[in-house]
Amino acid sequence: MNHAALRVGGDRVLTIIYVDGDACPVREEVYRVAERLGVTVFVVSNGSRPIRPPGRARVQLVTVAEGADVADDWIAERISGADVCVTADIPLAARCLAQGARALSPTGKQWTTDNIGTALAGREVARYRREIGLNAGGPPPLTSADRSRFLGALDAALQAIRRAAPVAKPPD
Repeated sequence: MNHAALRVGGDRVLTIIYVDGDACPVREEVYRVAERLGVTVFVVSNGSRPIRPPGRARVQLVTVAEGADVADDWIAERISGADVCVTADIPLAARCLAQGARALSPTGKQWTTDNIGTALAGREVARYRREIGLNAGGPPPLTSADRSRFLGALDAALQAIRRAAPVAKPPD
């Protein structure tokens, strides 16, 4: 399935889940939800970490050129208000929100216009702390509670999109 085939005359035909794929720990969860609800998924990666093809009809792997923000740019240029982006990248989440889309972190945090500004500011503080040597280590490992929270948040986001503006059923 080609991304262009998902639009007819510029109108949305299907909801799409975009996954910022290089370091996404919840891809399998996304695949299961997409299959259950009949939603297309684009897993976007720059190829620095090969992603095993899932062998699912609704999932397409998109490999973009290596470089800072190339995968983010690909997603941000295509996402619309009928879509969801799964990403731990706060600036990408902000770009998706600016397009009217929904954005979720792999821990189930729903990014909104109300909380994204604070998250961006916190990210800058954390970056500064790392630069001056005050922070060590990365985020905590994903827990089963995080995965469960993510599944609930993804399902809720997709159901909210369907309630707000019904989208066409996918072709069989």
